[in-house]
Amino acid sequence: MPKKFEEFNLNRQILNAVAEAGFTEATPIQEKAIGPVLSGQDLFGIAQTGTGKTAAYVLPMLMKLKYAQGEHVRGLILVPTRELALQIEEQVKLFSTYTDLRTVVIFGGIGPKTQKEQIAKGLDILVATPGRFLDLYLAGDINTRSLQFLILDEADKMMDMGFIGSIHRILEVVPRKRQNLLFSATMSELVEKIAGDFLKNPLKIEVAAQATPAQTVTQVAYAVPNFKTKINLLQRLLKNDEEFKKLIIFCKTKTVADNIYSFIERKFGEDAVRVIHANKGQNTRINSINSFKQGDIRVLVATDVAARGIDVSQVSHVINFDVPIVIEDYVHRIGRTGRAFNEGTAITFFTHAERYYLDKIEKLIRQQIAVEDIPEGVFIEETPFNERQEMAREIDRQKRKENPEFKGAFHEKKKQFPAKDKTAKTKQNKRFKPKR
Repeated sequence: MPKKFEEFNLNRQILNAVAEAGFTEATPIQEKAIGPVLSGQDLFGIAQTGTGKTAAYVLPMLMKLKYAQGEHVRGLILVPTRELALQIEEQVKLFSTYTDLRTVVIFGGIGPKTQKEQIAKGLDILVATPGRFLDLYLAGDINTRSLQFLILDEADKMMDMGFIGSIHRILEVVPRKRQNLLFSATMSELVEKIAGDFLKNPLKIEVAAQATPAQTVTQVAYAVPNFKTKINLLQRLLKNDEEFKKLIIFCKTKTVADNIYSFIERKFGEDAVRVIHANKGQNTRINSINSFKQGDIRVLVATDVAARGIDVSQVSHVINFDVPIVIEDYVHRIGRTGRAFNEGTAITFFTHAERYYLDKIEKLIRQQIAVEDIPEGVFIEETPFNERQEMAREIDRQKRKENPEFKGAFHEKKKQFPAKDKTAKTKQNKRFKPKR
């Protein structure tokens, strides 16, 4: 039987905010983490995305900080992306509605002036990306002497994005006496290393097998021969607007994301879709996510910059238009649906060249993804020569990765058809060379 929030040692202000937000029962990670965090223990939490990790550390931190005090940061939450930073700031403000605790969020991509002004007014909780935190700390805008809590969220993504050096620098400038919390959906050697440097005798909580998608997500895949057929299949699925009510389409590159956005806009209207990726301005990205949250648009097209930190309720489907090459991103992508006990469906399109990554994903999540037949009526396009060549090269790269001695399919063809004797040809050319 899930534990109710009323059973935790939380004050009435926090419990009222939790109730108003519509939460009554704790998720497994919340049930296992809130008590130890309240008791002051360092904690290493592993749970799949969408299981309520944010509330698992925010609620006890709010309880321990209690009220606004002093001018300097007392709780620091480090996250890998701007989107996740904004999402967590929203959650902190939601749960601290009936307290006077002050929260500021800082991230790169925009000028620091406003962020510096907000910090100067005084704060209790700071949500930050590592790079912007260090920039403002080194500029003298952040004082860490009052810090009591240091939290790393999505630690695996931070390691993937190369933040390990920044994290170590931050550890050098914060007080030694503090409570440390680290949360991650997947595990890697780098996460293990940073955990060893960062945590003191931590309690390790694992509420599900590492890199396991939530059980509320149904996973299916379609073997699709090429890009144009993927577009045809996508159009067929989107026509079913009763079932596909609210969905995120993930793409490997900004170019593909823009192409899919243009296609959906053309077929279903400009009010149906938005696109977010690294080339979009910060305000555009925030407005697009808010429009999607509020139900103003039905489809959000995104690269993996948005795979984490978008907590949107009632997302019916996630479609992986491309299979992610960083296979851990699959877990985070599909975690955008099936959140907070709701059910959702994750659909993956894969070509022959992408089967390699799908196999690796199945090993990672220790599950087999059901492959379904392409629905009747979806036109199967011929694969253009250039796309065939690129897929062949990609398969060669995969084989070379598994076996460094593999020379490649093109190399094999050259061996079958050796070059003619160039010497004879040269002599022939000289013999019939016209006189000038």
